[in-house]
Amino acid sequence: MNKKVIKKLFKYLNKNIISLSITLVLAIVSVVLTIYVPILFGNAIDLIIDKGNVDFNGLKDILFKIFIIIIIIGILQWLMMTINNYVAYLINKKIRYESFVKIQKLPLKYLDAHSHGEMVSIIINDTDQFTEGLLLGLTQAFSSIVTIIGTICFMIYINWIIAIVVVVVTPLSLFVAKFISSKTYSMFKTQSEIRAVQTGFIDEMISNLKVVKAYNHEEENIIKFNEINNKLEKCSLKATFFSSLTNPCTRFVNSVVYALVALFGALFVINPFSSALSLTVGSLSSFLSYANQYTKPFNEISSVITELQNAFACANRVFNFID
Repeated sequence: MNKKVIKKLFKYLNKNIISLSITLVLAIVSVVLTIYVPILFGNAIDLIIDKGNVDFNGLKDILFKIFIIIIIIGILQWLMMTINNYVAYLINKKIRYESFVKIQKLPLKYLDAHSHGEMVSIIINDTDQFTEGLLLGLTQAFSSIVTIIGTICFMIYINWIIAIVVVVVTPLSLFVAKFISSKTYSMFKTQSEIRAVQTGFIDEMISNLKVVKAYNHEEENIIKFNEINNKLEKCSLKATFFSSLTNPCTRFVNSVVYALVALFGALFVINPFSSALSLTVGSLSSFLSYANQYTKPFNEISSVITELQNAFACANRVFNFID
């Protein structure tokens, strides 16, 4: 199902390929600059490590470079998010237009057989969650992948043994995220369906309020609404509970990775086994920063996976309606 949704999404993305290409280039440049900053910090630390022997001129130059790079990164990320939102709203507008045109062409027997409120929910709520969650989630996933590849290269350059430890242990967080996300998709799908039923029921009650009052069905409708509302509450809480397990579980794995890097790195600083594996205090600081940068995308990807499950569930309903 997800492949079908992505295939249909590319039909809309192709019309905005230039904007998306610019976004990807900005993401790559931003990630590369972000990865470069820890090296500068490490170099700065090495300039002040000896007592009474601080290179203030060299330190000033490095700090100025860091300041400029951070400003550039901020501008690039702002541009990237602006373009992403622009593309998301364009796709949102296009899908809503197609959905509305579809309603004009539907036979009356279809309109009579389906809840009007449910159709409104699909066009408004599901379209919103689909376009924003799916498009922005995929872009964030791309940035995370670039960050992972870049940090691996820099870590191998500094010390390949510690890099192997990081690379071997960290993917455990992805397996945890995948296991949880496989359980949450069906929950988000059910949540979306119940929300549509609730919207349809509310729309029907408002449209026929005079009839309801004429036949004294107020109490009966309140009871029915409470039943739907309680179902939505239970389903939403269950989906939120399981999806919220992803982040703390992956953060636990990442904390273990950070502790291992600190332990092995300290050993190499104190007693390097060879000159090729020796670490300075500054390079260890850079490595710890890379360990954080390397594990952070796994947290982001795990969050994106949960967001994408909700987006896919909504997208499936939207495309089924348009089809």
